[in-house]
Amino acid sequence: MSVLSVHPLGESALCCTLPAPLSLDQQQRIWQLAAALGEVDGVQELIPGMNNLTLLFDPLRTEPAALEAAAHQLWTQPPRRRAPGRRVEIPVSYDGPDLGDVAAHCGLSAAEVVRRHTAAEYVVYFLGFQPGFAYLGGLDASLHTPRRSEPRVAVPAGSVGIGGAQTGIYPLATPGGWQLIGRTAIPLFDPQAEPPTLLAPGDRVRFVAA
Repeated sequence: MSVLSVHPLGESALCCTLPAPLSLDQQQRIWQLAAALGEVDGVQELIPGMNNLTLLFDPLRTEPAALEAAAHQLWTQPPRRRAPGRRVEIPVSYDGPDLGDVAAHCGLSAAEVVRRHTAAEYVVYFLGFQPGFAYLGGLDASLHTPRRSEPRVAVPAGSVGIGGAQTGIYPLATPGGWQLIGRTAIPLFDPQAEPPTLLAPGDRVRFVAA
């Protein structure tokens, strides 16, 4: 079992971290820890990240030392079987401006990049960077491609990209440095909806060439 480290973030937050590398097993343990800590008095919000969990608490109701002890104790609990997340299919037009560069980097044709990208089933590890941006694990190792050396000033909403060993979708227009291989019209974030994000940690995602 990986060793959990806990350190303060200001006066009302703690960060629980695990050593690299990122893995689905470790991320599932993070989700389990978040669910258990959510039942602890004084905890206000839990934010899973990449090999970490940020815990926001009310300092008038609990002490950091007590929460740190609770985190360590709950971390030692054996992993529980988790029900699989929802399966979400996302149609993608694979005409992104970096598709050719990804193909060249990987030594593949553009059509083969698309075939391998759509063949995998991905798991949402966590949401971050911007509302609804899902970091997806499960990208075929043959498609791992470094981020662009010069990020774009504006990436359109719905852009599907590859950044290192992960793939993801930009929910909103924003600067970004991932390699853009396609685009989807499916909205990933709607502040008026409940929940406001299409995807959640643990969901399984399949991309479908449109």
